[in-house]
Amino acid sequence: MGSLYSNSLRIIKEGQPESGAYIASPNFPTYHYCWLRDGSFIAHAMDTAGEFASSEAFFRWVGRTIQKYGAKVENVCNHLEAGRPVGKDDVLHTRYTLDGSEVTVDNGWGNFQIDGYGSWLWALSEHVRLSGNTHLLKELCEPIQITLRYLELVWKLPNYDCWEEYPEYLHPYSLATAFAGFDSIASLVRTGQMDAGPVAVEELASQVKDFILKYAVYQGRVVKHVWPARARELPKPIIQSGVDASLIGIAVPYNVLPLDDPLMQATIQAVETHLHRPEGGVYRYKVDVYYGGGEWLLLTAWLGWYYAITGKIEKAESLRAWIETQADGDGRLAEQVSGHTLAPEHFEPWQKKWGPVASPLLWSHAMYIILVNAIQDHRS
Repeated sequence: MGSLYSNSLRIIKEGQPESGAYIASPNFPTYHYCWLRDGSFIAHAMDTAGEFASSEAFFRWVGRTIQKYGAKVENVCNHLEAGRPVGKDDVLHTRYTLDGSEVTVDNGWGNFQIDGYGSWLWALSEHVRLSGNTHLLKELCEPIQITLRYLELVWKLPNYDCWEEYPEYLHPYSLATAFAGFDSIASLVRTGQMDAGPVAVEELASQVKDFILKYAVYQGRVVKHVWPARARELPKPIIQSGVDASLIGIAVPYNVLPLDDPLMQATIQAVETHLHRPEGGVYRYKVDVYYGGGEWLLLTAWLGWYYAITGKIEKAESLRAWIETQADGDGRLAEQVSGHTLAPEHFEPWQKKWGPVASPLLWSHAMYIILVNAIQDHRS
């Protein structure tokens, strides 16, 4: 598989303490926590590599953490039923300390992000498919049902996107994770492998998909943001929001739309046209200013993953090769690379605020592992 592949496995294992959490980045203080979003993809990467003990430890950590804070879900329900606003501390958080506690050092952090909760249900179901460990579903039945209830309550509420921005909107990527959470558990229910409790997962998956198709599409492709419903106004796509590379996830891996759907193909084409630098990597979105808006290695691998699954192996290999050239001398992959930034004037202010770009980023290594294994799967 190559040295970067083995290095990636090593870095991920070193970034997983006994609790089972995955640290986002060991060398970047702001990322000394575990995000369910990052962790779900890291766990899936370990599953594709056959490292099932690592992923199982993560899923158990998530289960314990959700059970610890599960009472919040009923609190959210009470707020909504009473017509009271749901505050940032009322919700399940997006990140936790490595021992599974809420992070309290910076009260301004945007805690309300739903995508990690859909992603962990998807990743868990993939783990069961790949490992055959159905016992884990019984062990984690309560936190799974808590998560389903939480997503049922909040999926239509404005929240921060997967880049922890734009809390005033809904986000098709985040909605896709909710769909994947409901849909993946629905599949397990249909095969008799688990009980979803009172949550109508099949119906909810259908509702989320219909919402995306009805309100998140403009000129034949999916947009980055959606206006939420307001008094006497239905949701609507935010036309000027453009395309976001995370929208690849609508097809790969969340399967809201099939790979050959014209809507998905047009969305991918927009990513290729507007966000993929020729002979280079993939940007998040056109007006990104975080560390100057560099090329993200995990998104480059994500586009390569899409190419591998759709049989465009030469394109997938090209992106894999480019990622490999971005590793530093110690075999570490950063969050982003800054040679061709979209907004270079914003690089230095971020560096002064938080230090150098995060490296290694475990999510970058995870997506590289996923890409390598997707290429291998196609070839075999």
